[in-house]
Amino acid sequence: MTASRLSLHGVTKRFADRVVLDRIDLSFRPGERIGVIGDNGSGKSTLLRLIGGAIDPDAGELIVRFAGGIGMLDQVLELPAGATMHDAIDTCSAELRALELAMRAAEQGLAGLDGAGLDGAALDVALAEYAALTERFESRDGYGAPTRLAASLEELGVGGLDREREWATLSGGERSRVAIAATVAANPELLLLDEPSNDLDDEAWQWLVDRLRAHDGTVVVVTHDRAFLQALTQVIVEVDDGGVSRYGDGYAGYLVAKRNERERHRLAYEEWKADLARNRELVAANAGRLAAIPRKMEKAAMGHGAFTPRDRTHGAMGRIRMAKAQVTRLLAEPVAPPPEPLTFSAPGMSAAPAAGIGPDAADDANPVLLALSGVRVAEASVDDLELAAGDRLLITGRNGIGKTSLLRVIAGERRADAGTVTAPRRIGHLRQHSAIAPSGRPLLDVYAAGLREDLETAEARLMPLGLFHPRDLAVPVGALSYGQRRRLELALLVSEPHELLLLDEPTNHLSPDLVEDLEGALETFAGAVVLVSHDRLLRERFGGHRLRLPE
Repeated sequence: MTASRLSLHGVTKRFADRVVLDRIDLSFRPGERIGVIGDNGSGKSTLLRLIGGAIDPDAGELIVRFAGGIGMLDQVLELPAGATMHDAIDTCSAELRALELAMRAAEQGLAGLDGAGLDGAALDVALAEYAALTERFESRDGYGAPTRLAASLEELGVGGLDREREWATLSGGERSRVAIAATVAANPELLLLDEPSNDLDDEAWQWLVDRLRAHDGTVVVVTHDRAFLQALTQVIVEVDDGGVSRYGDGYAGYLVAKRNERERHRLAYEEWKADLARNRELVAANAGRLAAIPRKMEKAAMGHGAFTPRDRTHGAMGRIRMAKAQVTRLLAEPVAPPPEPLTFSAPGMSAAPAAGIGPDAADDANPVLLALSGVRVAEASVDDLELAAGDRLLITGRNGIGKTSLLRVIAGERRADAGTVTAPRRIGHLRQHSAIAPSGRPLLDVYAAGLREDLETAEARLMPLGLFHPRDLAVPVGALSYGQRRRLELALLVSEPHELLLLDEPTNHLSPDLVEDLEGALETFAGAVVLVSHDRLLRERFGGHRLRLPE
């Protein structure tokens, strides 16, 4: 049997004028569990679809060889009108289903066209074909697929759904779970999964992690879920700016490598600055020495050795030329300064947390920033709540209960159905869905307008954050990916002072590396934070207070 192989050499993929992946090289060992990360729009799903054969590269060599088959789970499974859950299952296990149909056809073919059976060479060929198909089917435990499917549907909480029910009538979460169950139950050697954990509760999430850990094959997962990456992956592939970088030792190894990259960048920048300063000093010092030497000897001073007249061969002149050449080279090949750490500013506040949450949470030394009394909005209700500087609050509750609506009430963007809200003047609100509408205005213009600054000042404030490349500044906001628009919102948030931060799913659409930086910035923020998030790792690490909205 041919050995399994997955490799890309010089692969390029473009859509219209945009190069999404540019001459990338990657290879994986059979059996590896790989996590693919990056901002939304960076090319993660494109990479997955290339590997799965859904699209072809424009250049380069792509080798995907798995005798045990390939299964691919898109973020959203689109089916024709009238399609049923049964149709969806067949679509997700199409390769195994096709293999089974081919095996049945070969079995029937043994009887010959007239039903009298085959003999001689024709029989030998038909038997060999049937044996090969049967071997492939059995190697994937095809006979066990129906049992695996039923068990997977049950574990994911959709086992009771009628399989003849129309696909369009299922909720988004139900469709996602059915697709996951069918794809995994087909047991392909190579599993390609795009954001599989998005709609899973904790029990279903753990089941999927355990199932993929036990998978006897290769798994490639595109995900923003850091807990999923931490629990499952052995290799991280980061897609950024058309290129890819590979990191070993799982998510923990990725974080260590990123810290080391930042430190190398910092050291390279410090070395570049020191070289530039040293050579500029050499130019100035030797120019001073040279200026003190007369161009010609005085006629009265005929003695030898008093000094050497200044000419083009004087040593100081040579040192000046060498130092100037070094300055020119260094300026022509600058090292960009490392990004500044993300920080949220709250002028005049200390970072000491208040004693707790409720009417007695604050005191004269740490006055109340936010107070809610008898607030009702949508299905959410909060009787008494007070937050002071340093407080952290995670709001939880089932989907649709009104967590986002409550944040909008606090921000003054919506009226409460009942109750009163007292909030500070300077509130930073990062919404669940981007508040920056696509337009033809360049990125830098939108950032400058948000800060009420001129373009030069705005650029000087934006670039040190390391969130954008200089070439991005002139790109129209409408041409930015969703992840880039999220970065722009984050840039605006960290560029102005706030007393209270309202963060609604703040980790959505951001790369895991940037999310880690965001968490660090929140830890040092002196003001108060109200957070809504499904990010498992963020909730696991959260050290503040928790408010579960009553059912």
